[in-house]
Order: sequence, then C-alpha cells, then structure tokens
Amino acid sequence: MTNSIEERITSPGDLAPIESRLSIRSLHKSYGAKPVIGDLSFEVAPGEFVCVVGPSGVGKTTLLKCLSGLIPPSGGDALLDGRRIDGPPREMALVFQDYTRSLMPWLTVERNVLLPLRGSDLPRAERRERVVRALAEVGLSEAVAKYPWQLSGGMQQRVAIARAIAYQPEIMLMDEPFASLDAQTRFDLEDLLLRVRDDLGVTILFVTHDIDEAVYLADRVIVLGESPCRVLEIVDVDLPRPRDQITTRSLPAFASLRTRVLTLIRH
Repeated sequence: MTNSIEERITSPGDLAPIESRLSIRSLHKSYGAKPVIGDLSFEVAPGEFVCVVGPSGVGKTTLLKCLSGLIPPSGGDALLDGRRIDGPPREMALVFQDYTRSLMPWLTVERNVLLPLRGSDLPRAERRERVVRALAEVGLSEAVAKYPWQLSGGMQQRVAIARAIAYQPEIMLMDEPFASLDAQTRFDLEDLLLRVRDDLGVTILFVTHDIDEAVYLADRVIVLGESPCRVLEIVDVDLPRPRDQITTRSLPAFASLRTRVLTLIRH
C-alpha cells in the first residue's frame, strides 16, 4: 500500500481514481421525509488526514454515523477497502466531541483505556501493554490511577484518544473532538494528533467547525454545504510538514487557504 494520492478530487461530482480506504459514493440519508445528505461523494486515501467542515446542521455528524456503521444510509454506498459498511468495522475507532459522556467516571484512566479491549481475545499481558503504550503516546503515563473527574478537560480528551489508540484502529473518525477546549489545550491536542498519525500511520477523518484547525491539520479539506448536504469543493492543503502552530499559521499560504474555505462556507 502507498499513502500517495495519484489524482485528487477537485470538483464535487468528480470521483478521482485514487487508492482508497474509504469511498463515499452518491451517499444519501433521510430522516423520515426530511433529506439530510444528498448525493455525497468523496474518497479518503490510506494514511490521509482529511478534515470535513461546513455550517452547523449540515449533516457532518450524520455522515460519520453512516461511515462508522451506526446508522444505514438511505441510498448510495459507504465503502471500506471496497466493502460496503453495514455495521461498525473492526478497523475503525470513533472519538466523540463530548468526552464527559464517553468516559466512565467510576473507572480509572487505565480501566477507561482498557474498556474496548475487554471483549477481545488478546492475552491479558498484551492488553495491559497496549494501554501502557497508548497512555505514553498521549503523555498520561502518570495518570493511570486517577479518575476522569480528577483531570482537566484536555486531559480527559487525551484519555479518549488513548482509548482509541489502544484499540489500534487503522481508521479514526473524529467528531469535533476539541470543540469544547480552550485554545492552548486545543493547539496541544492538534499537535498530539499529528504525532499519532505519523507514529501509527492511521487514516483520520476529522469533523470540525474550526476552519483554522482544518487547514492546520489536513491534507485535504472537504467543504460541505447546502440542504440536503453535498460537497461544495475539496481543497488541497499543500502546507509543509511537520507543521508548527506559529510557523505554519503565519504562512501566507495558510491565510489563503483559510480564506478559500471560509468563502465557500459563507457563500
């Protein structure tokens, strides 16, 4: 497998011939008589970091639920490695915005991270090793015996990310995971996520309302709009890596990309 993309999508209706982990092809979703997603198509390549932006209520979370197999689409296909997604795939982990609901307050940090491994066939020693490695990856090795309520919001979200890492997914779907955090904590977790992507080679589809965050993190930004939801444009982010919160955000190209994405959303 290669992480390179042979040809990128540059217009809403154009499906490019890329090597894909995720393929969304003419996806539709309605709740009763109300269409939410209409004819949505794009691809995500192996190891790619793709951000999805769009106005509130446009259908971003519904899209993630279809991709994670939590709800079925009303039409079209969501594919993983060419196979239709008809239930939660083993290869995926989903990280939610509301970490206060996703963490169990009566369990320690260690046991929260261990939670998705409990039903696996892994030996106990390997499960323990995965938890130790995941907590080290997010800088929480000293917090194993603490409870979520004893941690800051940023540290709690690190626990949620560690739990996903311990599961060792090939794909991470993330639904505005940093939305409720202060700016400095958000910057720290953005950089943490980029390190995780580089260290583990995981493919990430990341939903956010924050345009600056999308441009900073992504290889490509998928801009959604209209009702029912469709792809307005897919924007290549050709900023140099590794990225830095000060240097990268100071680049003229960063400002140009931010303006492009904002213009698409506003108009």
